[in-house]
Amino acid sequence: MKRRDFLPLLAAPLLPRGVASTSDRPFEWPQWRGPERSGVSRETGLLASWPSGGPRALWSIANLGEGYGSLAVRGDRIYVQGVQSGSSSVFCLNRGDGKNLWSAALAMRMEQDRGSGPRGTPTLDGDRVYALAENGELACMRAQDGTKVWRRNILQEFNGRNPHWLLSESPLIDGDHVIVTPGGPNACIVALDKASGKTIWTSRDLSDGAAYSSCVISDVQGVRTIMALTEKAGVGVRATDGKLMWRYERAANRTANIATPVFHDNKVFYTSAYGTGGGLLGLTAQDGAVKAEEIYFSRDMQNHHGGVVFYNGYLYGYSNAILTCIEFGSGKVAWKDRSVGKGSLTIADGHLFLLSEDNVAGLAEATPQGYNEKGRFSIPDQGRPSWAHPVVCGGQLFLRNQGWLAVYAVKA
Repeated sequence: MKRRDFLPLLAAPLLPRGVASTSDRPFEWPQWRGPERSGVSRETGLLASWPSGGPRALWSIANLGEGYGSLAVRGDRIYVQGVQSGSSSVFCLNRGDGKNLWSAALAMRMEQDRGSGPRGTPTLDGDRVYALAENGELACMRAQDGTKVWRRNILQEFNGRNPHWLLSESPLIDGDHVIVTPGGPNACIVALDKASGKTIWTSRDLSDGAAYSSCVISDVQGVRTIMALTEKAGVGVRATDGKLMWRYERAANRTANIATPVFHDNKVFYTSAYGTGGGLLGLTAQDGAVKAEEIYFSRDMQNHHGGVVFYNGYLYGYSNAILTCIEFGSGKVAWKDRSVGKGSLTIADGHLFLLSEDNVAGLAEATPQGYNEKGRFSIPDQGRPSWAHPVVCGGQLFLRNQGWLAVYAVKA
């Protein structure tokens, strides 16, 4: 469990043609759902439609083992979690061809009937990479070569319980802190020192178990606020000390809460499936705390696992198996379409980049006027649903399905 298996570090090649440098932040995808954890890429100049058969494939690999996590991209490197030699591991790949630069084992692979291996996405911060394995092992490593800086098992140390389908969280960095959700008694959410791993605070008045969601963070009228979806509720805690500021149970179910909360304009949207729906809360800061009040609740957005993305005043996401667009402020449905089938999405340059769990990638306009598909193609079936979210970065589309990863040229 403690063994590490590092491959020799290869010399870093030049960036692929059309890929921006590491200093050009719009072309970084350093964590789960992108720079702001919003699922929106800031890139422009991408293909407005795809040719028959999809965009040009640059390369593909099939050696990442099992896993459902997405990936982080910076410069000439890709960071992704998978399985190697029976261990839940982090891989660092050459962006130019997918070759392995280094790999680091975090823990023994855990088995699950809906798919084994890690579920999370690595988080890049400066010269460090943070990753959480499915057994609760959290590690800080050097991004250059995978050398361990520190590690802690958040389930063991905070008395958390691993949810039925295993931890799926991607660590959140806020300033000097790394935020994770062990779901322990008086420690549903915790903040650790990102340099040393030492505990800074625990959410002492919140004891919900962990769900399958990842936290987001923003300033709400001057109050730094962490928003999370636990096994029982959508919650907000103060980032300075972990104080619970609101709890919203209506948008949570008792089976699997997965979708990342969506924050915009001092409002937060939580959603889950299994017959539940989504609710928008208006947030108001007063005396150093934030109060939440429901604006609406709608059963028209019951997102299971593929995430919901805010774009130009509207939310886009799968309500169960139907791709749905609703007005953010009112919950009014703009349109629904079966699209490429139930799945996940990312938005870039005014388009929805879609990936169905049945291995079909699609491109459609991100507009409330209606569903307008601009291309689709199939990816290889790996025997499990395609649940890893697509990434658009530096004029390239990254699609991961279990041990398989491919990169496509989508720059116009």
